[in-house]
Formats: sequence, C-alpha cells, structure tokens
Amino acid sequence: MFVPLRDENPLRVIRWQWVTVGLIAANVAIFLLQLTAPGQIYTASFAEIPGELLGFGGRAARGPHDALAVPEALTLITYQFLHGSPFHLIGNMLFLWVFGDNIEDAMGHLRFLVFYLLCGIAGGLAHAVMTPASDVPLIGASGAVAGVVAAYLILHPRVRVWVLAFRFIPLRINAAWALGAWIATQFVMLFIPDETPVAWWAHVGGILAGAFLIVVMRRPGVPLFDQGQRVV
Repeated sequence: MFVPLRDENPLRVIRWQWVTVGLIAANVAIFLLQLTAPGQIYTASFAEIPGELLGFGGRAARGPHDALAVPEALTLITYQFLHGSPFHLIGNMLFLWVFGDNIEDAMGHLRFLVFYLLCGIAGGLAHAVMTPASDVPLIGASGAVAGVVAAYLILHPRVRVWVLAFRFIPLRINAAWALGAWIATQFVMLFIPDETPVAWWAHVGGILAGAFLIVVMRRPGVPLFDQGQRVV
C-alpha cells in the first residue's frame, strides 16, 4: 500500500535508538547467514511450524525438514529474525526504522526490546492457533513490526510522515491516515481469498498485542494520541 520514508517526530528522552538499530542489524546479519549453505539447511529448524508448535495430530516436534531439534517454544522468537527474500527483509526493516525509534523513546531500551519480542510472539501464536494443522514454516518480523505500527498509531496519530503511496508517489500525511489504512488492510485481508504466502493472522496478532502493550508498558507520563503535544 505504501512505503514509509521518515517521520517528523524527534526523540524526547533517549539519545539514540540503540535497540531499534540493533534489531535491524541482527535481522540483516541473520538474513546474510541464511544465504549461506549451512544457513539454508538450518532455517527450517528455527522457523515456526504451527503443526509442530501445537503438536497437531501427535506430530513430533522435530519435523522431517528440521536439521536441528530446536524447542518449538523457542521458534516463537527465532522465526522473527528470519526472512524469505531481500524485499521481505527491507520492507519490515523500513517500518521498524521509521516507527521503532519513537516507541523505544516512549518505553526505554530494555522495555522496548521486550515489547518487540512479545508482539512477535503474539503474532506467531495467532497464526498457529488459526492454522493449527499447517506444516508451512512461518518466518519474518512482520508480527513484531505490526505491533510497533499499532503502538505508534496510538501514541502519535497526528504526526506527519513521509510515504511513497503505491510505491511511487511521495506524500506527507498524518500517521493516522497512513497507519490506520495499513492496519485496516491487515484485518480486511483475513476475509479475502489470498494465494500469497502472507501470514495475515500473524500481522493481526502483532497489532492487537502492540495496541494493548503500549498502554501498559509506556513510560509514566507519556500521553496517548498526542494529547497535550504540539504537532506541526
């Protein structure tokens, strides 16, 4: 729908978004490892496979494509750092780069890291519960990033963001319009027949987790919906 470029929302508390940058660096490094021969062998072991995670039909935790016996509960975290293509990686990391720093600013470094991982876990669980018999590996940071997007919308709906609409048209619009439309699309796609490999339930699970967690995990005094903030 759109490609985020930047927002007009300076940091207020932290000096630098160390966790956001660290997460991006980790995702990029792991993707480069995936491109190697050993990385290709072991990727399936660290991906989330709903049928194995939930033990559907008595299925063994170590599936036929797993080179390592990784505990299935651990894959709820490891799957978040795997990506299927450069475009998959770049898309997720762009959203994280543009919107993650202000959520980190609103929470603090360590709390933001916990928030990010919890949103990814919620996305993975939502996908598994809704597709319990699936043996298709789930990979990607989309669930965690969706939580970041939801949190940003709740904190800063009035902030102006620059996006490429339809990937080509530069626009400066309120975050409420851009992110609200993006979130609405994730829910709509749940009810539209779709042959793409996108795990929409993982996105929705991350969104719901992010919307809830930002309310309880933000720093004391951080307002919701830009209340009391001057936005230009």
